[in-house]
Amino acid sequence: MSLHLFEAFGVELEYMIVDRQTLAVRPIADLLLSAVSPSGGPEPEVALGPISWSNELAAHVVELKTTEPSPCLSGLADRFQEHVRRIDALLEPMGARLLPSAMHPLMDPAAEARLWPHGFGPVYQAFDRIFDCRGHGWSNLQSMHLNLPFSGDEEFALLHAAIRLVLPILPALAASSPIVEGRPTGLMDNRLEFYRHNCRRVPQVTGRVIPEPAFSQAEYDRRILEPMYDAIAPLDPEGILRFEWLNARGAIARFDRSTIEIRLLDVQECPRADLAIATLVAAAVRALAEERWSSTVAQRSIPVDVLEPILLGCVAEADRALVADRDYLRCFALADAGPMTAIDLWRGLFAALRDDLGPPEDRQPLALILDRGPLARRVVERLGADATPTPEAIRSVYGELCDCLVEDRPFS
Repeated sequence: MSLHLFEAFGVELEYMIVDRQTLAVRPIADLLLSAVSPSGGPEPEVALGPISWSNELAAHVVELKTTEPSPCLSGLADRFQEHVRRIDALLEPMGARLLPSAMHPLMDPAAEARLWPHGFGPVYQAFDRIFDCRGHGWSNLQSMHLNLPFSGDEEFALLHAAIRLVLPILPALAASSPIVEGRPTGLMDNRLEFYRHNCRRVPQVTGRVIPEPAFSQAEYDRRILEPMYDAIAPLDPEGILRFEWLNARGAIARFDRSTIEIRLLDVQECPRADLAIATLVAAAVRALAEERWSSTVAQRSIPVDVLEPILLGCVAEADRALVADRDYLRCFALADAGPMTAIDLWRGLFAALRDDLGPPEDRQPLALILDRGPLARRVVERLGADATPTPEAIRSVYGELCDCLVEDRPFS
């Protein structure tokens, strides 16, 4: 039986395995998973109580996720943290550790990427053959996925309308990828910039990242899934990729399990920060779905042409991006405030939703983000004004991020 709106939540956090001293990429996820697998072999997913460990595509990435949907987000940070520390203890004898944030700042994926060689081989081989997965948008990215359930078309319509509006401003909270191959690019969320283009051979797979306005399963099939399947069919005649998970928009409907998966959140420096962001995002989506600030009719009327420029602004400038569209702001009951930065928008939402965000310790990381900006902003500030920081300086900062992950503390 399907869960109803906001009855439960699914969370996935991705981390990269790197050398404990040099932070070089270490493609040993199979060794890590073998260490906890009942079979003693490299299974792609191992359930370890409420949290499961898994791998998808890149051999240097491990994913932690809720084994079953959780009835609330409060308390999940502690559970994820227990598993982060367990992984750290297993990796230490291998001379490795976990690297947080959304991109490795020094990785050259063309030279260093290795695909997972075990289960799901045909699927990964098909992706690699069609899209070439030796690129940043495939093998150098770590994200948090937030899964929200629905039951039936009416709930799907409410949830999809609300999520579409929140997607463009997510990088203002969560951007954590300002450096590519040792250089600050000027963008705060390079992961999403690469994500936008990694399926350009078949552009229907990603679309414009913001999903089209589709508010029933039949309409979603007609407007999103079927055009995508038709476009990729000449390159995938066996139909290996003809599944809902091929869809790479910033939020994807999974009708096979009645959830919508939000994909635009960069992973943070520690689970406590990730779950604080997830709590605020879920609360904002819920307020929209419950029509506290605007009707679902008004929310559905906002086209991709309005939402996409807001997203692109937040990919570039994150917290400092300007949000000016009055129809969009009106959906959050903020039109009278006039144009505002994306972080000011989130400050307004945080103030309106404070009572919905659980105990004070759950939302504590949000105070740092709303005051100092997302992790990407803080990393750039730490590295200083140099146009090209040295590899040593970058390793020093990202080594501290690794410490933040194990110690479950914010980077400031």
